[in-house]
Amino acid sequence: MKDLDYKVIVGLEIHVHLATRTKMFCGCELAYGQEPNSRVCPVCLGMPGSLPVMNRQAVEHSILTAMALHCRITPHTKWDRKSYYYPDLPKNYQISQYDLPIGQNGFIEIPGQGGQVKRIRILRAHLEEDAGKNTHTFGAFSAIDLNRAGSPLLEIVTEPDLESPAEVRALAQELQRIVRYLGVSEADMQKGHMRFEPNINLHITRDGQVFKTPITEVKNLNSFRSIERSVAYEIERQLDEFIETGKTLQMGNKKTFGWDDANQCTVLQREKEEAHDYRYFPEPDLVPVEVSPQWMESIGSRLCELPLVRQQRFVQQYGMSDYDAGVLTADRATAEFFEQSVRAGGQAKRVCNLLTQAGLKLANEKGRTVAELGISAANLARLAQMADSGQTSATAAVAIFEAMTQSDSGPEAIAAERNLIQKSDAGEIESLVDAVIAANPQAVEDWREGGKKSAKSRGFLLGQVIQKSKGQANPKIVSEILDRKK
Repeated sequence: MKDLDYKVIVGLEIHVHLATRTKMFCGCELAYGQEPNSRVCPVCLGMPGSLPVMNRQAVEHSILTAMALHCRITPHTKWDRKSYYYPDLPKNYQISQYDLPIGQNGFIEIPGQGGQVKRIRILRAHLEEDAGKNTHTFGAFSAIDLNRAGSPLLEIVTEPDLESPAEVRALAQELQRIVRYLGVSEADMQKGHMRFEPNINLHITRDGQVFKTPITEVKNLNSFRSIERSVAYEIERQLDEFIETGKTLQMGNKKTFGWDDANQCTVLQREKEEAHDYRYFPEPDLVPVEVSPQWMESIGSRLCELPLVRQQRFVQQYGMSDYDAGVLTADRATAEFFEQSVRAGGQAKRVCNLLTQAGLKLANEKGRTVAELGISAANLARLAQMADSGQTSATAAVAIFEAMTQSDSGPEAIAAERNLIQKSDAGEIESLVDAVIAANPQAVEDWREGGKKSAKSRGFLLGQVIQKSKGQANPKIVSEILDRKK
């Protein structure tokens, strides 16, 4: 029965914490990891008589993100009350946007197979305030931290255009890159800056009929791996449930499942409310938002080249692999540093190698970006030129790169100080080659005979010359001289 023909249908609800200094409707500092309930005030605690005041920067961050997602910006929007009771929502309603979201009808492109891209439609992007955080690790009672209550939250809802766990992961990663490029969010999933909630069901074809399984929403996903694995698990679970019970979409409400990372499975939490259950009505304490053409133009001027577009350009313009281009464009500062170094005279492939083989390793160890390592684009370009011209070896170039992060000296000075300049004097190298040939007659004979041992013997002789030069002989010149003496 498991060979049933079925199609996977997934839409995503994404919550992005916006990187503002204060909360959405009050002046409380927006800070993470602080003592519980230390960043609160009467407004975010929902005290009677307290009045909200809109955070302009949060609105601008939302509009900028919606623009990057090719959404139509709503010129006149308003705030709505979404009513529900939960302990982490003291005033029993959430200020959100219902029928007039700040952006709608957009799309995001994600990497597909064979270098192609797939377009996923965006239904809406609306701004709201976050709730607090419940903690259930204190035994017989739960604790509530309201530091997060009132944080500006951009909710992005996709159409159900995703068809595999891999596509869901790709969209999550691409959206994280986009909001970081724009500077609107830190988007750290471990800290809850970005939350992804897949809505999954299957369209199963049997005997010419199409059956739709009940939609499930999965929560508690704090990594790209858990996003992908939870979708894969739900596909199998829903297929097994349909085979066993024949249950379809028409037989009940959408359900919410939590992801149990320890056991790698989903666990039923509750049935999902419908929109009418929230009793939406316009927020009486906030005026509508009018987005003028001038304001829209000002926000739009902050748009930058998006990461996937830049990645594709790097492949075409610089002839690098899609993998290398993806690594370089994962972070906006790194991508811009790479291009600054190329414009300063570095050969693109060599600059790429230095950044991916040395720069990213060091940056990860120090918890910063490559652009923050303290190396100027001009110095990196000169180091790349030294490696390409044979002044220094590729291995020595990595050592020089590391030294440049700890010194204000240029690559030439560091190479000279550490004796890392390659010798290219043909006469001097030839005398070393002659000495090695004289000292290793058997290896020379095996090399010149051209049998199975030839390549190995040649590599041995070349290595002996490099060793005799204390690593300073240019391997290219050594190789040319060796071949002349065969």
